[in-house]
Amino acid sequence: MKKTLLLTALAAALSASLASAAEKLTVAATPVPHAEILELIKPQLAKEGVDLEVKVFTDYVQPNLQVDQKHLDANYFQTKPYLDNFNSGKGTHLVIVKGVHVEPFGGYSSKYKSLKELPDGATIAIPNEGSNSGRALLLLQKSGLLKLKDPSNALATPKDIAENPHNFKFKELEAALLPRVLDQVDLALINTNYALEAKLNPSKDALVLEDRTSPYVNYLVARPDNKDSDAIKKLSAALTSPEVKAFIEKKYSGAVVPAF
Repeated sequence: MKKTLLLTALAAALSASLASAAEKLTVAATPVPHAEILELIKPQLAKEGVDLEVKVFTDYVQPNLQVDQKHLDANYFQTKPYLDNFNSGKGTHLVIVKGVHVEPFGGYSSKYKSLKELPDGATIAIPNEGSNSGRALLLLQKSGLLKLKDPSNALATPKDIAENPHNFKFKELEAALLPRVLDQVDLALINTNYALEAKLNPSKDALVLEDRTSPYVNYLVARPDNKDSDAIKKLSAALTSPEVKAFIEKKYSGAVVPAF
């Protein structure tokens, strides 16, 4: 009896010791698919001595500000054009750690079944942030609906449109709000994470969708002072593991594509 109690006590002490020795890593993410992928790898990281805490955000600004201000360790939600634009505009110095996946960006409508049905003068809603605005306009340009002054401008806004033969009107809104205005506009260009949250299926519901060659990879991002830490390296490896690749391919059916 005493031996059993002693072993139980030793096991509890060892467990507590391991728990206290685990390194805490707090990572910001948007809900879908980023937070879901991070939750998947929590058990593996725990075995490697990393206690992963996922902080969920529904905007694209606070996850960067809080990492820069050292309230959080890293984030996982953004593309390189967005990060570059953010660093330039906010004076931050966040850095890319690893590319994880691509979310093909798409155009959705609750009124029309194809782009050909869009009437002249149609209202198109796009994200109001530089890199995502440019991404939307580049997709519309690729679809033959308009032409930009600089055909490769990743930060284009409606002011950069050279030819708008159908006299489309553009409504610029916060990315998270776009699914909510589908019934108020003719077409909305929506980031896949927000489309998935709104129960839209990009591969079935989008009238136009980036293909698998999209350069807009979603990255794990950290600071210069912690990007090479053991915990961040373990997180990076876990995010690009065969387990995560299989999870992405099975769960999101092409709406999210592994970038590794």
